[in-house]
Amino acid sequence: MSLSIQQLLDNKGITPKSEHLELLKVRWEGMQSLRGNLEGIAIDDADIAIRSIPGGDHIDY
Repeated sequence: MSLSIQQLLDNKGITPKSEHLELLKVRWEGMQSLRGNLEGIAIDDADIAIRSIPGGDHIDY
């Protein structure tokens, strides 16, 4: 069972204004729908890595 954004905020002691809560609900539902697309795929296919190279960008051609 997934928690609503309001329940998550309540658990943290945060009470947003009603107009902010409506905006947060829409964004939360959008993020939840995107997350649902990741279920059932191999984790290797969903892996993203960022590599930091000291000294700036190095591009090998």
